[in-house]
Amino acid sequence: MKKIDDTHFMVDDVNLPTVLNHRKAETTKRQYGHALLVAGSAGKMGAAVLAARACLRSGVGMLTVHAPACGYGVMQTAVPEAMMSIDKNEEMVTELPASLDHYDAVAVGPGLGTHRRTARMLRALLKEVRRQAAKRTILLVVDADALNIIAGDKKHLLPLLPEGAILTPHAREYERLFGSAEVDAMASKYRFNIVRKAHHTATAGPSGRVFLNYTGNAGMATAGSGDVLTGIILGLAAQHLPPLDAAVIGVFIHGRSADMAVQKQSQASLIASDIIDNLRYATL
Repeated sequence: MKKIDDTHFMVDDVNLPTVLNHRKAETTKRQYGHALLVAGSAGKMGAAVLAARACLRSGVGMLTVHAPACGYGVMQTAVPEAMMSIDKNEEMVTELPASLDHYDAVAVGPGLGTHRRTARMLRALLKEVRRQAAKRTILLVVDADALNIIAGDKKHLLPLLPEGAILTPHAREYERLFGSAEVDAMASKYRFNIVRKAHHTATAGPSGRVFLNYTGNAGMATAGSGDVLTGIILGLAAQHLPPLDAAVIGVFIHGRSADMAVQKQSQASLIASDIIDNLRYATL
């Protein structure tokens, strides 16, 4: 990591935390966090699968996926390592899991859809995470359709996001949320950690510092790449990394995995699953 000026840093190398590449012999899965992923809808369960697989490859101890009933067979088959929480609705997420008490981090958004019933669920989820955060550490990652729902009712939903939340918008999602405002100004104003995805992804924290990522390549412009990033950040956050660290390191690993993938194939042939497959090497 190199300093550009007092507030901007170039991320081209990271000393990965010990938790990612070394574990004591006497250890259990509970020491590496329990993550909750709220994701998926009819026709979009692939986004939930990608995020779940990336989360597990990032070292989390346990993962529960809350998805619509139509996703039960998909998730149990594609990601057998994940536990399932099944929504009563067949096609979309409309309700919260039974309890958030045992989760260290929550991510919401991949493949979620923007139906009004899902929007009501998201409002309830934000309120519950804020309530939990008032008494213990629980981190929130917000991506994709969850960001789109919030952008549709910024006045009421943005204030519900807890301090320290990690938002991961691409350019259009960012514009819907914050217009043309600079990412450091918005992170400072709302006390969020914002990952503005781009060629050199800019991650800003509440302090106003901006970290420009220099890993990754054009092959990452492919469906599902953002879902993979959400899963990586969720996995790191659940392992009790500070939210800004989880975001900056997650973006770095995401790009590094894609760079390793294109050492063996073309950028044009890169798909999101290739990024996940290379996480085993990128976290060394």
